[in-house]
Amino acid sequence: MFLRTFGWSFATTIAGLIAAGLIWGAEGFGVVLILAILEISLSFDNAVVNATVLKRMNPFWQKIFLTVGVLIAVFGMRLLFPLLVVGLTAHISPSTVIDLALHSDQTYNGLTYAQHLEAANPAIAAFGGIFLLMIFLDFILGEKDFNWLRWIERPLEKIGQLEALSSVIALITLALASRFFGAGHEETVLLAGLLGLATYLAVNGLSGVFESTLEEDEEEAEAATAGAKGRSVVQVAGKAAFFLFLYLEVLDASFSFDGVVGAFAISQDIFQITLGLGIGAMYIRSLTVFLVRKGTLDDYVYLEHGAHYAIGALAVILLVSIEYKIPEIVTGLIGVAFIGAALASSMVRNKRAEALE
Repeated sequence: MFLRTFGWSFATTIAGLIAAGLIWGAEGFGVVLILAILEISLSFDNAVVNATVLKRMNPFWQKIFLTVGVLIAVFGMRLLFPLLVVGLTAHISPSTVIDLALHSDQTYNGLTYAQHLEAANPAIAAFGGIFLLMIFLDFILGEKDFNWLRWIERPLEKIGQLEALSSVIALITLALASRFFGAGHEETVLLAGLLGLATYLAVNGLSGVFESTLEEDEEEAEAATAGAKGRSVVQVAGKAAFFLFLYLEVLDASFSFDGVVGAFAISQDIFQITLGLGIGAMYIRSLTVFLVRKGTLDDYVYLEHGAHYAIGALAVILLVSIEYKIPEIVTGLIGVAFIGAALASSMVRNKRAEALE
């Protein structure tokens, strides 16, 4: 199963590195390899969170996530979307944006493509920060089968019974971020943050509606199996799976924004960046599917908690980064710390459970 899941990632790595060596020589080969490694090392929490959503989708949509989804992630989110962001925020025509991207030393209004992308950071960070914050809030305020940090999670679950509390907290956070971190960009931060909130509510809400309908049908069809042990996860298809797929793509975009901007510190060539980050994205997608098929989230029950705490931390970092530059390595280490702590806690829990049997 390992080779079947990671086969395309290995093949893409070999083909991509060979192409990098032939086109850009040894230096280009090294740059692409470094970008791929950075993408993988900084996005492990993304894979865990993706797995919590992907396990709710049927095998067909899991394959779509690993095939069509990868194309969207590589060419859409890491190549075309940055071009679109630069064009919209800097009010530059598509042809000029493409020309700037292809010629890293060329400027428009005194800024290169990389500098225009950096200038668009307030909008990018506000959108991604609020979207990720909503994911964290809905998790931490919602009911869970297991509690990891009980002293935090149990009180918040009680408070979370208040309707629309997560949206209220997100709006207050957005207002504070605009006030304290958005000096000179208040309107941009507010608008982008509201779009992030609207995107989350729309995509997550629509998938939830269709998933609830499917669950009701499943419960009626399985009414005769009242003696079955436990409750299985309903794997959705059709419209519910489609909106979950869209949710995953926006989630991936929110995770990848800062990585795309930060990649320009390593290379100014958009094709090197796309190739390197694309190879890394392949491994994250494969790892997501592997976690689902191995049932890792069921075996290590606190991993989902750790990943969501990492998302909450990333949301805060993105909002702070509207004004202050925060190294990507800091973001990655925080994510690894939460995931590692959650994994260790899960292993301790499993050993205690085995000892009691």
